[in-house]
Amino acid sequence: MIGFLRFLGVANAAVWFGAAIFFTFVVGPGFFSEKMIKMLGSGNPEVGRVFAGAAVQLVLERYFILHQVCGIIAILHVVAEWLYMGKPLQRLTLWLLLGIFALGLVGGYGLLPRLQALHRTSHAPGPSTEQREQAKRSFKTLHAVSRVLDLIVTAGVMVYLWRVTTPSNGYRYKA
Repeated sequence: MIGFLRFLGVANAAVWFGAAIFFTFVVGPGFFSEKMIKMLGSGNPEVGRVFAGAAVQLVLERYFILHQVCGIIAILHVVAEWLYMGKPLQRLTLWLLLGIFALGLVGGYGLLPRLQALHRTSHAPGPSTEQREQAKRSFKTLHAVSRVLDLIVTAGVMVYLWRVTTPSNGYRYKA
């Protein structure tokens, strides 16, 4: 059981960190690449950017679900190690996980719905030009906040991965 708990913790942290890196540096930017905008816009770059923005928001919904699932598994893993193995509860790790999890909830249930609404408003034919411009400005600001939070979460998950793969009992692996 101890080996399984260890494997579960490390595998979860690795998947979580890999997904964060992959989305942040590959998938997200890929939606706004020249090829994608050209493909989605059928020759009209502005239309391509609108569709790319809408498409990436659909992927973001699933990305935040992945963050929540990995966060819950990580928190349960820390608690299981404490209860089952008698391993001292590492408060720094627990607070780190709770912080990352909270930021994931803020992103998924706070920022993303607002970004989606602003994206729709900024590109819909109904609102006035002034309303669309205001929505675009608000979207830009909120998107910047979202990107900063994403980088903070990615760094936090990296620290968590390091902590879960580093023995805490003073023992160090010898090469």
